Amino acid sequence: MNTADLMPLLLLLLLGMALGTGVVLVVLVSRWVRRQRALRELWPAEPIRRRLTYATSRAGYLRRPACWLAIKSRNLLTVQSALGLHNPKPCSWTEGLAGEQKLFIAPSVNGWILVIGSGLPDPSEDVDACFRFVVDLSRKLGQVQFFSASRILNHHAWVKAEAGRVLRAYAWAGKTLWNQGPLTGAEKQLNLVCFDYAQSADRPSFGQPDVLAANTDKLPLLAARWSLDPAGIDERFLEQEHGIAGEPSRRF
Repeated sequence: MNTADLMPLLLLLLLGMALGTGVVLVVLVSRWVRRQRALRELWPAEPIRRRLTYATSRAGYLRRPACWLAIKSRNLLTVQSALGLHNPKPCSWTEGLAGEQKLFIAPSVNGWILVIGSGLPDPSEDVDACFRFVVDLSRKLGQVQFFSASRILNHHAWVKAEAGRVLRAYAWAGKTLWNQGPLTGAEKQLNLVCFDYAQSADRPSFGQPDVLAANTDKLPLLAARWSLDPAGIDERFLEQEHGIAGEPSRRF
């Protein structure tokens, strides 16, 4: 067989290989798409690989409120009474974490009760109101912790009080609003940076870390060490338990 006769055969062979490769790629892509759809049906909020690491979980960020209380208690009715909750009603974790309730008292987890909602005071608006609120509540309930973080503005605050006394507090909103008590061991371990009242936080230069953003990002880790991070609670528990929702008795 001469070269002229071989050329058509070689071309047909190359065409067949190209078609075969294309078919294999189409099959593989089709299987991958079907698998992704199946995973989204099972876990619509996030890819499966991220569910295995709560610290980087997208669902965790979706579940974590901007502001919450952690109260050392197992009795929801005692917390409800201390808050003076108006129009109380049963509320699921899903509804409570959606942020549509003025106040949501979550079921006890490991001896801690979380309180979430827009009815909590904002230290960036009135830090004195936040102080009065936390101190008054701790007189009634014992150990009370307050956490607040804005990822957009990098405003942040954390407070630990017990029996009407502030053990540790820090709040930043463009400047230091509140800095009381010695740094705790957890703050030191996390390398949280707390400025004095008259001290300014310079904008980081290129390549340097932003300590304000770092504080905001690390606040959930501090909460987990002090008490609870809302995003770290087992999802199976969230589906089974119910808390109480209502309105605060007064604005702070």
